[in-house]
Amino acid sequence: MTVSRKPPQAGIQIDGKAHAVDPSRNLLEVALELGYDLPYFCWHPALGSVGACRQCAVTQFKDENDTQGRVVMACMTPCADKTRFSLAHADAVSMREAVIEFLMTNHPHDCPVCEEGGACHLQDMTLMTGHAYRRFRHAKRTHMNQDLGPFVGHEMNRCIACYRCVRFYREYAGGDDLNVFGAHHHVYFGRAADGVLESPFSGNLVEVCPTGVFTDKTYGESYTRKWDLQQAPGVCHHCALGCNIMPGERYGRIKRVENRYHGALNGYFLCDRGRYGYQYTNADDRPRRARLNDGPVAAEAAAAQLGEWVAQGRATGRVLGIGSPRASLEANHALRALVGDANFHRGVAAGEAACDDLLVQILRQTPARLASIREAESADAVLVLGEDLLATGARLALALRQSVRNAGFAMADAANVPRWQDHSVRLLAQETKTPLYILGPRATGLDDIARRCHRGRPADLARLAQEIVHLLDYTQPRAPGLDDDAIHLAHDIATALKTAQRPLIVAGTALESTALLQEAANLCTALDKAGVAPSIALLPRSANSMGTALLGGGDTDAALARVEAGEVDTLVVLESDLYRLAPGARVDAALARLRQLVVIDAVSTETTAKATLLLPAGSFAETDGTLVNHEGRAQRHFQVFVPGETDIRESWRWLQQSAPAAGVDLGDTLDALIAQCAGANPALAGIVDAAPSARFRLAGSRIPRQSHRSSGRTAMHAHRDIHEPRPPQDADTPLAFSMEGARSGAPPAEIPIFWAPRWNSVQSVNKFQHEINGPLRGGDPGVLLLGREATAAYYARPAWQAAGTLEVVWLYELFGSEELSARGAAIATRVPAPYVVVHPDHANGFAQGCHVECSSDGLRWMAELRLDETMAPGAAGVPRGLPGVPVVRAGVALRVEAV
Repeated sequence: MTVSRKPPQAGIQIDGKAHAVDPSRNLLEVALELGYDLPYFCWHPALGSVGACRQCAVTQFKDENDTQGRVVMACMTPCADKTRFSLAHADAVSMREAVIEFLMTNHPHDCPVCEEGGACHLQDMTLMTGHAYRRFRHAKRTHMNQDLGPFVGHEMNRCIACYRCVRFYREYAGGDDLNVFGAHHHVYFGRAADGVLESPFSGNLVEVCPTGVFTDKTYGESYTRKWDLQQAPGVCHHCALGCNIMPGERYGRIKRVENRYHGALNGYFLCDRGRYGYQYTNADDRPRRARLNDGPVAAEAAAAQLGEWVAQGRATGRVLGIGSPRASLEANHALRALVGDANFHRGVAAGEAACDDLLVQILRQTPARLASIREAESADAVLVLGEDLLATGARLALALRQSVRNAGFAMADAANVPRWQDHSVRLLAQETKTPLYILGPRATGLDDIARRCHRGRPADLARLAQEIVHLLDYTQPRAPGLDDDAIHLAHDIATALKTAQRPLIVAGTALESTALLQEAANLCTALDKAGVAPSIALLPRSANSMGTALLGGGDTDAALARVEAGEVDTLVVLESDLYRLAPGARVDAALARLRQLVVIDAVSTETTAKATLLLPAGSFAETDGTLVNHEGRAQRHFQVFVPGETDIRESWRWLQQSAPAAGVDLGDTLDALIAQCAGANPALAGIVDAAPSARFRLAGSRIPRQSHRSSGRTAMHAHRDIHEPRPPQDADTPLAFSMEGARSGAPPAEIPIFWAPRWNSVQSVNKFQHEINGPLRGGDPGVLLLGREATAAYYARPAWQAAGTLEVVWLYELFGSEELSARGAAIATRVPAPYVVVHPDHANGFAQGCHVECSSDGLRWMAELRLDETMAPGAAGVPRGLPGVPVVRAGVALRVEAV
């Protein structure tokens, strides 16, 4: 929930101590920010207050002469000037004790076997109130549990009816398949029947729930007590938004991923792809040993062999490197330095590379503010151009779902209703929403909150956007060929954007349309000329697409052309599957012309199967590195654990270790590589400041990756040795693979665990914030790299041509379109079979759900036919990246034929 902030101007007293606070805040938020330990259940910092659980009771006094006072709920009490409160007053203490006893009457005595045990908000609050003895001696109420799918477990008997789950799922995230049933003390939180939770944010129930009703099912399948997990600060690798995560490891396996609060980005929530996409790291078929000509080879010899081949290739000009937007900046830079600037290609196809380059150019030149995810929540008019955000940037979609509430917040402000009184604001607003317009090829998961939606092919959407630009600035040309309905829609959108105070334009590379990106930029320019201050959010496709675009390099099509021309002997492929970038027949033909193919990757792919030399790379959890997100924010992710008894190492380390044999100096530490990358690329100079260097210490000590309660280090290795081995030594970061060290006051980028005395659950994040829902103390992690370079000018429009055939338009799936997450067991169950979507007018006698043969650009494949009235006429929706769907080009003709 977006909350406006005012300078502190109210004086209040808490237990006789005076504080200057913001009068627009409620007492619970303020008390937590001031360091008081006040128990609560139903309140959540992102969900506001409803006063349901009655656990945050305090005593409020009328004036200095009042010694009796009255008990009030802190979450529902404003911090008015000259108010006096007591948390320690006997009436408040008694009330809190009674409430927790009532809540615990039906709660099972299963803490030792509960997955939340030891890191449970209910346990923390129970101890905080002093409740230690149960007087209830009657039969407990019991429930049957449900199967909610592969992500979330269900144990309804632990429920204390705080209502957080349905408030998040239904009201905040917009889901409709989870609800509360029954009445009084017979309430049930679940689905009407067993079934997979449909919301792409269902995994957040695990952290939203203060007890163990909703648990992480993938974590429970290989459970480890949470205090025994080794953790490190991470960045999600499954889209370009850069959400912060905390992966947890035990016994050499990633056990879970938990949300890591970032005030400007993900806040308190992750999408399910980000939370459950980690399972590929534990796959049995991952490359774990270096291999040369399909036989094992020592790691040192493998690195030396790579160096020798690169040295030969540099001498003859016959070496080529293909990087990857899913690899770190350090790895891409190391490969570029190794093979030479002219021989480095960044691992994206030509169309995507052109879009990425244009995106960077726009963000550098636009007059608009570059919007973070959290800033998008405050927009009061939004236009989405061509993106299905729930599939391509789900966390941003969740932010836009909050943005439509801003009209209701304005109504609440006018009626003097505090914004944190969540249900009062919702009741006042009813169906009033801030305008959101979605222009895309097909219906999206945000259509239910949109004022208007419009379907069209990319060129059609660009023309409609051009008409909006004309209506904002009449010096710009009108769009040709629009019907009356499209023109009226353009008027509505232009009016909403021009009259807004904080308009937001959202676009991206999903449809691979430079015309759409240019019109997004033109909209910002037109708004700026109209005296409006817009924001813009542009989404590239992959985790480090922005970083590789800033680094530079050719596209994969150009690289394959050089190989096909016989100009290359040695090709080095970094964390990229060429068969996902070009048609398989073309890749096969190109690879057949090589003398040696070197592949560095963390997963087994069609490309690794063809490798002459295969070097096993670390996954995101086994490496340190820097990624640049959609807004140009460079963020560091850190190694969670060192893979034991394998050859797995960071991609950049493989390249560092091969560099001497190639006659190249890449240093021997991460800091040296970062400094070299920053020095060689002015656009990336700021990455040095993304996190402290390896020399940083807290009171002379490293920051521990393990909790102070971590146990069993000796027992973990008892099958090999009864002696405790020395923990791995980390020369690249200030973090230690140990429970020893100092963590209090750690820089935000290097906080591996959110924990505070008396706060063992994820709710402890309030101890690390400047203010509730605000930035972390010391500032949120990362550093923004992009600065405005010049005043923007309008982009020229290409000549418009009518399309006469059924053209390929890319669609995206949250589960399946992204390569790494789709390899995990849980997400694999949610990946659909290949399909193609057309409007019913193009059915040509085919029935819904029948299997057809698709052909496009010389490629053929089988797919299920889906007829969808929301699909743009003239377009054929093909899911990009889905297993079984070949690499086709956007915009080419597609034929659908009977099997």
